[in-house]
Amino acid sequence: MVSAVAAAVLSPIGEHFVKAFLDEPTCPGEACEGKNPQNQGCTEDARTLKPASGNPALLQLRYSEECQAVWARIERGNPGDVVTVEAVGGAKRSAEIEYGDDKFTSMVRVGDGEFQVTACAVPKTGGESTYQHYCIRASEATAWR
Repeated sequence: MVSAVAAAVLSPIGEHFVKAFLDEPTCPGEACEGKNPQNQGCTEDARTLKPASGNPALLQLRYSEECQAVWARIERGNPGDVVTVEAVGGAKRSAEIEYGDDKFTSMVRVGDGEFQVTACAVPKTGGESTYQHYCIRASEATAWR
């Protein structure tokens, strides 16, 4: 019996089923609030807003429609810099770069409809950053990629 179950799971169809099951978001909606998007499977369908010019910290705003949540990421910062994300009428999350040059926030719920969010890269006061406080704004109608 155990060998039959193992064979089914290890078959190509079984692998597809397991992968599909594991790739499903584990926290849609309110259950995603404050959680890590990678650990919850929310990066699978995530779309990104990342201005190509005038974006000194390479700030990104990520949106998962399946998870009904957003989060922000700095790709080019310094230790002590902070990245924030806030939904109008909702929560605000922030994360500080401890080492390296990138960091992302936990998720903020945006629901299943209209929303407005702001993400900011905030350099450490007196730190090594070469940029000033920088923000981007988006909504459900933004041209997410």
